[in-house]
Amino acid sequence: MFNKIIKRANRKGSKADVNEPASYGYPGGGGGGLRNSGSVSTSNVTVNHSSRSTVTSTAGNSQQQQSTNQNSNNNNTVTSDIVEFLPLFRDVAVSDRQNLFLRKLQLCCILFDFSDMLRLVREKETKRVTLLELVDFIQSGSGKITENVQEELIRMVSINIFRCLPPASHENTGSETNDPDEDEPYLEPAWLHLQIVYELLLRYIVSSDTDTKIAKRYIDHSFVLKLLDLFDSEDPREREYLKTILHRIYGKFMVHRPFIRKAINNIFYRFIFETERHSGIGELLEILGSIINGFALPMKEEHKLFLVRALIPLHKPKSVGLYHQQLSYCITQFVEKDYKLADTVIRGLLKYWPVTNCQKEVLFLNELEEVLEATQSPEFQRCMVPLFRQIGRCLNSSHFQVAERALFLWNNEHIVSLIAQNRSVIFPIIYEALERNMQSHWNQAVHGLTGNVRKMFVEMDNELFEECQRQYEEKESRAKGKEEQRELTWRRLEEVVAAKAGGEEVMVS
Repeated sequence: MFNKIIKRANRKGSKADVNEPASYGYPGGGGGGLRNSGSVSTSNVTVNHSSRSTVTSTAGNSQQQQSTNQNSNNNNTVTSDIVEFLPLFRDVAVSDRQNLFLRKLQLCCILFDFSDMLRLVREKETKRVTLLELVDFIQSGSGKITENVQEELIRMVSINIFRCLPPASHENTGSETNDPDEDEPYLEPAWLHLQIVYELLLRYIVSSDTDTKIAKRYIDHSFVLKLLDLFDSEDPREREYLKTILHRIYGKFMVHRPFIRKAINNIFYRFIFETERHSGIGELLEILGSIINGFALPMKEEHKLFLVRALIPLHKPKSVGLYHQQLSYCITQFVEKDYKLADTVIRGLLKYWPVTNCQKEVLFLNELEEVLEATQSPEFQRCMVPLFRQIGRCLNSSHFQVAERALFLWNNEHIVSLIAQNRSVIFPIIYEALERNMQSHWNQAVHGLTGNVRKMFVEMDNELFEECQRQYEEKESRAKGKEEQRELTWRRLEEVVAAKAGGEEVMVS
Protein backbone atom coordinates (compact mmCIF):
# COMPACT_ATOMS: atom_id res chain seq x y z
CA MET A 1 0.00 0.00 0.00
CA PHE A 2 2.82 2.38 0.90
CA ASN A 3 4.57 1.66 -2.44
CA LYS A 4 1.36 2.53 -4.34
CA ILE A 5 1.14 5.91 -2.57
CA ILE A 6 4.79 6.64 -3.43
CA LYS A 7 4.21 5.78 -7.11
CA ARG A 8 1.16 8.07 -7.31
CA ALA A 9 3.13 10.92 -5.81
CA ASN A 10 5.89 10.41 -8.35
CA ARG A 11 3.41 10.44 -11.24
CA LYS A 12 1.86 13.71 -10.02
CA GLY A 13 5.26 15.26 -9.56
CA SER A 14 6.28 14.46 -13.14
CA LYS A 15 3.19 16.25 -14.48
CA ALA A 16 4.05 19.40 -12.58
CA ASP A 17 7.47 19.77 -14.19
CA VAL A 18 6.31 21.90 -17.11
CA ASN A 19 8.53 24.35 -18.93
CA GLU A 20 7.60 28.03 -19.05
CA PRO A 21 5.33 28.68 -22.05
CA ALA A 22 6.61 30.40 -25.14
CA SER A 23 5.45 33.85 -26.19
CA TYR A 24 2.03 34.26 -27.70
CA GLY A 25 0.99 36.11 -30.80
CA TYR A 26 -1.30 38.63 -29.16
CA PRO A 27 -1.64 41.96 -30.95
CA GLY A 28 -0.18 44.89 -29.10
CA GLY A 29 -3.34 47.01 -28.88
CA GLY A 30 -6.71 46.36 -27.34
CA GLY A 31 -9.72 48.79 -27.64
CA GLY A 32 -9.35 52.52 -27.79
CA GLY A 33 -8.57 55.06 -25.15
CA LEU A 34 -6.36 53.11 -22.73
CA ARG A 35 -2.82 53.74 -23.97
CA ASN A 36 0.41 55.34 -22.87
CA SER A 37 -0.29 56.51 -19.37
CA GLY A 38 0.71 55.31 -15.95
CA SER A 39 -2.25 55.84 -13.69
CA VAL A 40 -5.92 55.24 -13.23
CA SER A 41 -8.18 57.98 -11.91
CA THR A 42 -11.40 57.10 -10.12
CA SER A 43 -12.50 60.51 -8.93
CA ASN A 44 -14.20 61.32 -12.24
CA VAL A 45 -14.26 57.71 -13.43
CA THR A 46 -11.66 58.07 -16.18
CA VAL A 47 -9.12 55.44 -17.14
CA ASN A 48 -5.57 55.71 -18.39
CA HIS A 49 -3.14 52.83 -18.47
CA SER A 50 0.39 52.00 -19.39
CA SER A 51 1.50 50.36 -22.62
CA ARG A 52 0.05 47.04 -23.60
CA SER A 53 1.44 43.70 -24.57
CA THR A 54 0.16 40.19 -24.25
CA VAL A 55 -1.05 38.02 -21.43
CA THR A 56 -1.27 34.43 -20.30
CA SER A 57 -1.89 32.76 -17.02
CA THR A 58 -0.76 30.85 -13.93
CA ALA A 59 -2.13 28.74 -11.28
CA GLY A 60 -5.68 27.71 -11.92
CA ASN A 61 -8.28 28.39 -9.31
CA SER A 62 -10.57 25.78 -7.86
CA GLN A 63 -13.54 27.92 -8.88
CA GLN A 64 -12.64 28.25 -12.59
CA GLN A 65 -15.06 27.32 -15.35
CA GLN A 66 -14.99 23.78 -16.73
CA SER A 67 -13.47 24.97 -19.99
CA THR A 68 -10.51 26.41 -18.08
CA ASN A 69 -10.23 23.42 -15.80
CA GLN A 70 -9.91 21.12 -18.79
CA ASN A 71 -6.78 22.97 -19.78
CA SER A 72 -5.14 22.99 -16.33
CA ASN A 73 -3.64 20.02 -14.56
CA ASN A 74 -4.52 18.81 -11.08
CA ASN A 75 -1.53 20.55 -9.51
CA ASN A 76 -2.64 24.07 -10.55
CA THR A 77 0.58 24.72 -12.46
CA VAL A 78 0.87 26.85 -15.57
CA THR A 79 0.98 25.06 -18.88
CA SER A 80 1.06 26.44 -22.39
CA ASP A 81 -2.31 24.92 -23.29
CA ILE A 82 -4.17 26.89 -20.57
CA VAL A 83 -3.95 30.07 -22.59
CA GLU A 84 -5.51 30.07 -25.99
CA PHE A 85 -5.28 32.80 -28.59
CA LEU A 86 -8.33 35.06 -28.29
CA PRO A 87 -9.17 37.64 -30.94
CA LEU A 88 -9.89 41.28 -30.22
CA PHE A 89 -13.51 42.34 -29.76
CA ARG A 90 -13.39 44.46 -32.89
CA ASP A 91 -12.32 41.44 -34.95
CA VAL A 92 -15.44 39.39 -34.24
CA ALA A 93 -19.08 39.87 -35.09
CA VAL A 94 -21.24 41.81 -32.63
CA SER A 95 -23.31 38.69 -31.94
CA ASP A 96 -20.17 36.79 -30.85
CA ARG A 97 -18.79 39.42 -28.48
CA GLN A 98 -20.68 38.23 -25.40
CA ASN A 99 -19.19 34.76 -25.79
CA LEU A 100 -15.73 36.22 -26.37
CA PHE A 101 -16.17 38.40 -23.26
CA LEU A 102 -17.00 35.25 -21.29
CA ARG A 103 -13.90 33.43 -22.55
CA LYS A 104 -11.69 36.38 -21.65
CA LEU A 105 -13.21 36.46 -18.15
CA GLN A 106 -12.37 32.79 -17.72
CA LEU A 107 -8.79 33.47 -18.74
CA CYS A 108 -8.55 36.29 -16.16
CA CYS A 109 -9.64 33.95 -13.36
CA ILE A 110 -6.12 32.51 -13.38
CA LEU A 111 -3.97 33.91 -10.56
CA PHE A 112 -0.24 34.61 -10.52
CA ASP A 113 2.42 34.63 -7.84
CA PHE A 114 4.02 38.09 -7.88
CA SER A 115 6.63 37.28 -5.27
CA ASP A 116 8.94 36.59 -8.22
CA MET A 117 8.41 39.38 -10.75
CA LEU A 118 10.69 37.73 -13.34
CA ARG A 119 8.73 34.49 -13.53
CA LEU A 120 6.06 34.02 -16.20
CA VAL A 121 6.43 37.59 -17.40
CA ARG A 122 4.67 36.95 -20.75
CA GLU A 123 1.75 35.22 -19.07
CA LYS A 124 1.29 38.03 -16.56
CA GLU A 125 1.38 40.60 -19.35
CA THR A 126 -1.16 38.62 -21.38
CA LYS A 127 -3.62 38.68 -18.48
CA ARG A 128 -3.00 42.41 -17.97
CA VAL A 129 -3.81 43.19 -21.60
CA THR A 130 -6.90 40.97 -21.50
CA LEU A 131 -8.15 42.83 -18.42
CA LEU A 132 -7.62 46.14 -20.23
CA GLU A 133 -9.67 44.87 -23.16
CA LEU A 134 -12.50 43.97 -20.78
CA VAL A 135 -12.39 47.49 -19.32
CA ASP A 136 -12.53 48.93 -22.87
CA PHE A 137 -15.51 46.74 -23.73
CA ILE A 138 -17.50 47.81 -20.65
CA GLN A 139 -16.56 51.45 -21.14
CA SER A 140 -17.52 51.49 -24.82
CA GLY A 141 -21.14 50.64 -23.99
CA SER A 142 -21.33 48.02 -26.72
CA GLY A 143 -24.63 46.75 -25.39
CA LYS A 144 -26.20 45.27 -22.29
CA ILE A 145 -24.27 42.39 -20.79
CA THR A 146 -26.21 39.17 -20.37
CA GLU A 147 -26.98 37.90 -16.88
CA ASN A 148 -24.68 34.92 -17.34
CA VAL A 149 -21.76 37.18 -18.26
CA GLN A 150 -22.48 39.47 -15.29
CA GLU A 151 -22.32 36.49 -12.96
CA GLU A 152 -18.99 35.41 -14.46
CA LEU A 153 -17.67 38.99 -14.25
CA ILE A 154 -18.35 39.24 -10.51
CA ARG A 155 -16.92 35.76 -9.99
CA MET A 156 -13.71 36.75 -11.79
CA VAL A 157 -13.46 39.96 -9.75
CA SER A 158 -14.03 38.01 -6.52
CA ILE A 159 -11.32 35.47 -7.36
CA ASN A 160 -8.81 38.26 -7.97
CA ILE A 161 -9.48 40.78 -5.20
CA PHE A 162 -10.80 38.75 -2.26
CA ARG A 163 -7.73 37.36 -0.55
CA CYS A 164 -6.03 37.22 2.83
CA LEU A 165 -4.23 40.49 3.51
CA PRO A 166 -0.61 40.20 4.71
CA PRO A 167 0.11 40.90 8.40
CA ALA A 168 0.41 44.58 9.30
CA SER A 169 3.86 45.95 10.09
CA HIS A 170 3.24 45.95 13.86
CA GLU A 171 2.20 42.29 13.67
CA ASN A 172 5.45 41.38 11.93
CA THR A 173 7.65 43.18 14.47
CA GLY A 174 5.51 42.54 17.55
CA SER A 175 5.89 46.20 18.48
CA GLU A 176 3.03 48.07 20.09
CA THR A 177 4.60 51.49 19.63
CA ASN A 178 4.84 51.67 15.83
CA ASP A 179 3.49 54.89 14.40
CA PRO A 180 1.35 54.09 11.31
CA ASP A 181 1.97 57.60 10.04
CA GLU A 182 5.73 57.02 9.96
CA ASP A 183 5.82 53.41 8.74
CA GLU A 184 6.23 52.78 5.02
CA PRO A 185 2.92 51.37 3.71
CA TYR A 186 2.93 47.86 2.29
CA LEU A 187 2.39 48.00 -1.48
CA GLU A 188 0.54 45.07 -3.02
CA PRO A 189 2.93 43.32 -5.48
CA ALA A 190 0.01 42.10 -7.63
CA TRP A 191 -1.25 45.68 -8.12
CA LEU A 192 -0.38 45.46 -11.84
CA HIS A 193 -3.44 43.21 -12.21
CA LEU A 194 -5.51 44.25 -9.21
CA GLN A 195 -5.71 47.87 -10.35
CA ILE A 196 -7.34 46.90 -13.64
CA VAL A 197 -9.69 44.42 -11.94
CA TYR A 198 -10.85 47.21 -9.61
CA GLU A 199 -11.26 49.52 -12.60
CA LEU A 200 -13.33 46.88 -14.39
CA LEU A 201 -15.58 46.50 -11.35
CA LEU A 202 -15.99 50.27 -11.10
CA ARG A 203 -16.88 50.57 -14.81
CA TYR A 204 -19.40 47.77 -14.46
CA ILE A 205 -21.10 49.41 -11.47
CA VAL A 206 -21.35 52.91 -12.99
CA SER A 207 -22.29 51.72 -16.48
CA SER A 208 -25.75 52.75 -17.62
CA ASP A 209 -26.01 49.33 -19.28
CA THR A 210 -25.81 47.57 -15.90
CA ASP A 211 -29.28 46.49 -14.76
CA THR A 212 -29.44 47.03 -10.99
CA LYS A 213 -32.12 44.36 -10.54
CA ILE A 214 -29.81 41.74 -12.04
CA ALA A 215 -26.56 43.09 -10.61
CA LYS A 216 -27.80 43.05 -7.00
CA ARG A 217 -28.02 39.26 -7.20
CA TYR A 218 -24.24 39.11 -7.45
CA ILE A 219 -23.24 42.31 -5.66
CA ASP A 220 -24.97 41.11 -2.52
CA HIS A 221 -24.39 41.51 1.22
CA SER A 222 -21.64 38.91 1.23
CA PHE A 223 -19.82 40.75 -1.58
CA VAL A 224 -20.15 44.07 0.27
CA LEU A 225 -18.79 42.60 3.52
CA LYS A 226 -15.76 41.20 1.71
CA LEU A 227 -15.15 44.60 0.12
CA LEU A 228 -15.27 46.21 3.56
CA ASP A 229 -12.74 43.69 4.88
CA LEU A 230 -10.30 44.87 2.19
CA PHE A 231 -10.35 48.42 3.61
CA ASP A 232 -7.76 47.21 6.11
CA SER A 233 -5.25 46.93 3.26
CA GLU A 234 -2.08 48.93 3.89
CA ASP A 235 -1.84 49.86 0.20
CA PRO A 236 -3.34 53.38 -0.14
CA ARG A 237 -3.99 52.81 -3.86
CA GLU A 238 -6.25 49.88 -3.10
CA ARG A 239 -8.13 51.77 -0.39
CA GLU A 240 -8.75 54.66 -2.80
CA TYR A 241 -10.37 52.30 -5.31
CA LEU A 242 -12.39 50.59 -2.60
CA LYS A 243 -13.65 53.96 -1.36
CA THR A 244 -14.87 54.94 -4.83
CA ILE A 245 -16.43 51.55 -5.57
CA LEU A 246 -18.26 51.26 -2.23
CA HIS A 247 -19.57 54.81 -2.60
CA ARG A 248 -20.91 53.97 -6.08
CA ILE A 249 -22.53 50.79 -4.77
CA TYR A 250 -24.19 52.82 -2.00
CA GLY A 251 -25.50 55.28 -4.56
CA LYS A 252 -26.76 52.73 -7.10
CA PHE A 253 -28.05 49.90 -4.91
CA MET A 254 -30.52 51.53 -2.53
CA VAL A 255 -31.45 48.16 -1.05
CA HIS A 256 -27.91 47.86 0.38
CA ARG A 257 -27.78 51.25 2.09
CA PRO A 258 -28.89 50.29 5.63
CA PHE A 259 -26.67 47.21 5.52
CA ILE A 260 -23.60 49.21 4.43
CA ARG A 261 -24.11 51.76 7.21
CA LYS A 262 -24.49 49.01 9.81
CA ALA A 263 -21.40 47.16 8.55
CA ILE A 264 -19.27 50.33 8.70
CA ASN A 265 -20.66 50.94 12.19
CA ASN A 266 -19.44 47.50 13.28
CA ILE A 267 -15.95 48.17 11.88
CA PHE A 268 -15.80 51.36 13.95
CA TYR A 269 -16.91 49.54 17.11
CA ARG A 270 -14.19 46.94 16.74
CA PHE A 271 -11.59 49.61 16.02
CA ILE A 272 -12.57 51.77 19.03
CA PHE A 273 -13.12 49.13 21.66
CA GLU A 274 -10.83 46.26 20.59
CA THR A 275 -7.98 46.76 18.14
CA GLU A 276 -7.39 50.54 17.71
CA ARG A 277 -5.66 49.50 14.48
CA HIS A 278 -7.25 49.75 11.03
CA SER A 279 -5.83 51.18 7.83
CA GLY A 280 -9.09 52.33 6.22
CA ILE A 281 -10.89 54.42 8.88
CA GLY A 282 -10.18 57.65 6.97
CA GLU A 283 -11.57 56.28 3.70
CA LEU A 284 -14.71 54.94 5.40
CA LEU A 285 -15.26 58.33 7.03
CA GLU A 286 -14.93 60.01 3.63
CA ILE A 287 -17.76 57.83 2.33
CA LEU A 288 -19.84 58.61 5.41
CA GLY A 289 -19.23 62.34 5.00
CA SER A 290 -20.97 62.22 1.65
CA ILE A 291 -23.74 59.97 3.02
CA ILE A 292 -24.40 62.26 6.01
CA ASN A 293 -24.58 65.22 3.65
CA GLY A 294 -27.53 63.53 1.95
CA PHE A 295 -29.52 62.70 5.10
CA ALA A 296 -33.11 63.92 4.94
CA LEU A 297 -34.65 66.03 7.68
CA PRO A 298 -35.94 65.43 10.27
CA MET A 299 -33.01 63.11 10.94
CA LYS A 300 -33.78 59.51 11.82
CA GLU A 301 -33.06 58.29 15.33
CA GLU A 302 -30.79 55.64 13.81
CA HIS A 303 -28.47 58.35 12.47
CA LYS A 304 -28.33 60.20 15.80
CA LEU A 305 -27.40 56.96 17.58
CA PHE A 306 -24.64 56.44 15.03
CA LEU A 307 -23.27 59.87 15.89
CA VAL A 308 -23.30 59.19 19.65
CA ARG A 309 -22.17 55.56 19.65
CA ALA A 310 -19.63 55.49 16.80
CA LEU A 311 -18.50 58.89 15.51
CA ILE A 312 -17.94 60.70 18.82
CA PRO A 313 -16.06 57.74 20.40
CA LEU A 314 -13.75 57.76 17.36
CA HIS A 315 -12.01 60.68 19.12
CA LYS A 316 -10.71 58.24 21.73
CA PRO A 317 -7.98 56.21 19.89
CA LYS A 318 -4.40 57.47 19.93
CA SER A 319 -4.26 57.37 16.14
CA VAL A 320 -7.10 59.90 15.73
CA GLY A 321 -4.71 62.28 13.97
CA LEU A 322 -4.62 59.95 10.94
CA TYR A 323 -8.33 60.38 10.22
CA HIS A 324 -9.31 63.46 12.22
CA GLN A 325 -9.92 65.66 9.18
CA GLN A 326 -12.54 63.25 7.81
CA LEU A 327 -14.03 62.69 11.28
CA SER A 328 -14.32 66.42 11.92
CA TYR A 329 -16.12 66.86 8.59
CA CYS A 330 -18.67 64.16 9.49
CA ILE A 331 -19.29 65.65 12.94
CA THR A 332 -19.72 69.15 11.52
CA GLN A 333 -22.14 67.84 8.88
CA PHE A 334 -24.36 66.45 11.64
CA VAL A 335 -24.44 69.80 13.47
CA GLU A 336 -25.12 71.73 10.26
CA LYS A 337 -27.95 69.33 9.42
CA ASP A 338 -29.50 69.55 12.90
CA TYR A 339 -28.18 72.40 15.08
CA LYS A 340 -29.82 70.83 18.15
CA LEU A 341 -27.07 68.17 18.12
CA ALA A 342 -24.41 70.78 18.98
CA ASP A 343 -24.77 70.25 22.74
CA THR A 344 -24.39 66.47 22.33
CA VAL A 345 -21.29 66.87 20.14
CA ILE A 346 -19.56 69.42 22.39
CA ARG A 347 -20.14 67.34 25.53
CA GLY A 348 -18.83 64.30 23.62
CA LEU A 349 -15.65 66.20 22.70
CA LEU A 350 -15.18 67.22 26.34
CA LYS A 351 -15.63 63.60 27.43
CA TYR A 352 -12.75 62.41 25.22
CA TRP A 353 -10.59 65.52 25.63
CA PRO A 354 -6.89 64.50 25.74
CA VAL A 355 -5.00 65.04 29.00
CA THR A 356 -1.35 64.66 27.99
CA ASN A 357 -1.36 64.69 24.17
CA CYS A 358 -0.88 68.28 23.01
CA GLN A 359 -1.16 67.46 19.30
CA LYS A 360 -4.60 65.92 19.90
CA GLU A 361 -5.62 68.99 21.92
CA VAL A 362 -4.86 71.24 18.96
CA LEU A 363 -6.96 68.97 16.71
CA PHE A 364 -9.83 69.06 19.19
CA LEU A 365 -9.69 72.87 19.37
CA ASN A 366 -9.81 73.07 15.56
CA GLU A 367 -12.88 70.83 15.49
CA LEU A 368 -14.48 72.71 18.39
CA GLU A 369 -14.29 75.97 16.45
CA GLU A 370 -16.03 74.39 13.44
CA VAL A 371 -18.79 72.99 15.66
CA LEU A 372 -19.27 76.27 17.54
CA GLU A 373 -19.61 78.09 14.24
CA ALA A 374 -22.73 76.02 13.53
CA THR A 375 -24.06 76.27 17.12
CA GLN A 376 -27.06 78.39 18.06
CA SER A 377 -27.49 80.23 21.35
CA PRO A 378 -29.87 77.78 23.15
CA GLU A 379 -27.53 74.81 22.59
CA PHE A 380 -24.50 76.93 23.48
CA GLN A 381 -26.05 77.88 26.83
CA ARG A 382 -26.53 74.23 27.78
CA CYS A 383 -22.84 73.37 27.54
CA MET A 384 -20.98 76.69 27.98
CA VAL A 385 -19.95 76.16 31.63
CA PRO A 386 -18.00 72.87 31.17
CA LEU A 387 -16.86 74.09 27.76
CA PHE A 388 -15.18 77.27 29.00
CA ARG A 389 -13.69 75.52 32.00
CA GLN A 390 -11.87 73.31 29.52
CA ILE A 391 -10.94 76.28 27.33
CA GLY A 392 -9.55 77.99 30.45
CA ARG A 393 -7.30 74.98 31.09
CA CYS A 394 -6.14 75.15 27.47
CA LEU A 395 -5.35 78.86 27.83
CA ASN A 396 -2.99 78.05 30.70
CA SER A 397 -1.32 75.13 28.89
CA SER A 398 2.47 75.29 29.02
CA HIS A 399 2.48 74.02 25.41
CA PHE A 400 2.30 77.28 23.50
CA GLN A 401 0.48 75.79 20.47
CA VAL A 402 -2.44 74.67 22.65
CA ALA A 403 -2.69 78.05 24.43
CA GLU A 404 -2.33 79.92 21.13
CA ARG A 405 -5.03 77.84 19.39
CA ALA A 406 -7.45 78.37 22.29
CA LEU A 407 -6.90 82.15 22.10
CA PHE A 408 -7.59 82.08 18.35
CA LEU A 409 -11.22 81.19 19.15
CA TRP A 410 -11.73 84.90 19.87
CA ASN A 411 -10.94 85.66 16.22
CA ASN A 412 -14.22 84.00 15.18
CA GLU A 413 -17.05 86.53 15.06
CA HIS A 414 -19.82 84.01 15.66
CA ILE A 415 -18.09 82.60 18.75
CA VAL A 416 -17.42 86.12 20.07
CA SER A 417 -21.11 86.98 19.63
CA LEU A 418 -22.12 83.84 21.61
CA ILE A 419 -19.64 84.81 24.35
CA ALA A 420 -20.97 88.39 24.43
CA GLN A 421 -24.56 87.19 24.85
CA ASN A 422 -23.54 85.04 27.82
CA ARG A 423 -20.68 87.13 29.22
CA SER A 424 -22.07 87.21 32.76
CA VAL A 425 -21.44 83.45 32.99
CA ILE A 426 -18.31 83.15 30.82
CA PHE A 427 -16.24 86.12 32.09
CA PRO A 428 -15.90 84.83 35.69
CA ILE A 429 -14.86 81.38 34.38
CA ILE A 430 -12.24 82.64 31.95
CA TYR A 431 -10.89 85.71 33.78
CA GLU A 432 -8.54 83.83 36.09
CA ALA A 433 -6.91 81.95 33.19
CA LEU A 434 -6.29 85.25 31.37
CA GLU A 435 -4.72 86.85 34.43
CA ARG A 436 -2.41 83.90 35.00
CA ASN A 437 -1.24 84.09 31.39
CA MET A 438 -0.58 87.82 31.74
CA GLN A 439 1.44 87.28 34.89
CA SER A 440 3.41 84.13 34.24
CA HIS A 441 3.13 82.52 30.77
CA TRP A 442 6.57 81.97 29.26
CA ASN A 443 5.62 82.44 25.58
CA GLN A 444 5.57 85.99 24.27
CA ALA A 445 3.04 85.29 21.51
CA VAL A 446 0.60 83.78 24.02
CA HIS A 447 1.19 86.77 26.29
CA GLY A 448 0.30 89.18 23.45
CA LEU A 449 -2.82 87.26 22.36
CA THR A 450 -4.02 87.09 25.96
CA GLY A 451 -3.69 90.87 26.21
CA ASN A 452 -5.87 91.26 23.08
CA VAL A 453 -8.61 89.01 24.51
CA ARG A 454 -8.46 90.83 27.84
CA LYS A 455 -8.85 94.16 26.04
CA MET A 456 -11.84 92.75 24.15
CA PHE A 457 -13.49 91.87 27.46
CA VAL A 458 -12.91 95.39 28.79
CA GLU A 459 -14.53 96.92 25.71
CA MET A 460 -17.41 94.45 25.81
CA ASP A 461 -18.45 95.11 29.44
CA ASN A 462 -16.12 97.23 31.57
CA GLU A 463 -18.25 96.98 34.74
CA LEU A 464 -18.35 93.17 34.58
CA PHE A 465 -14.63 93.09 33.91
CA GLU A 466 -13.92 95.23 36.99
CA GLU A 467 -16.19 93.02 39.11
CA CYS A 468 -14.32 89.91 37.91
CA GLN A 469 -11.05 91.67 38.67
CA ARG A 470 -12.22 92.52 42.21
CA GLN A 471 -13.34 88.94 42.87
CA TYR A 472 -10.05 87.62 41.51
CA GLU A 473 -8.04 89.94 43.78
CA GLU A 474 -10.10 88.87 46.81
CA LYS A 475 -9.55 85.23 45.95
CA GLU A 476 -5.82 85.82 45.55
CA SER A 477 -5.74 87.70 48.87
CA ARG A 478 -7.48 84.82 50.68
CA ALA A 479 -5.12 82.34 49.05
CA LYS A 480 -2.13 84.46 50.11
CA GLY A 481 -3.46 84.62 53.71
CA LYS A 482 -3.86 80.82 53.80
CA GLU A 483 -0.33 80.40 52.45
CA GLU A 484 1.07 82.69 55.16
CA GLN A 485 -0.85 80.78 57.83
CA ARG A 486 0.52 77.51 56.47
CA GLU A 487 4.09 78.81 56.55
CA LEU A 488 3.63 80.06 60.12
CA THR A 489 2.37 76.64 61.23
CA TRP A 490 5.38 74.95 59.66
CA ARG A 491 7.76 77.34 61.41
CA ARG A 492 6.15 76.53 64.77
CA LEU A 493 6.48 72.83 64.10
CA GLU A 494 10.14 73.31 63.23
CA GLU A 495 10.66 75.17 66.56
CA VAL A 496 9.04 72.26 68.43
CA VAL A 497 11.34 69.77 66.73
CA ALA A 498 14.39 71.93 67.45
CA ALA A 499 13.35 72.35 71.15
CA LYS A 500 12.90 68.60 71.59
CA ALA A 501 16.27 68.03 70.11
CA GLY A 502 17.73 70.47 72.76
CA GLY A 503 15.88 68.79 75.65
CA GLU A 504 13.45 71.66 76.22
CA GLU A 505 9.67 71.46 76.32
CA VAL A 506 7.80 74.00 74.23
CA MET A 507 4.03 74.47 74.24
CA VAL A 508 2.41 74.97 70.81
CA SER A 509 -0.78 76.95 70.94
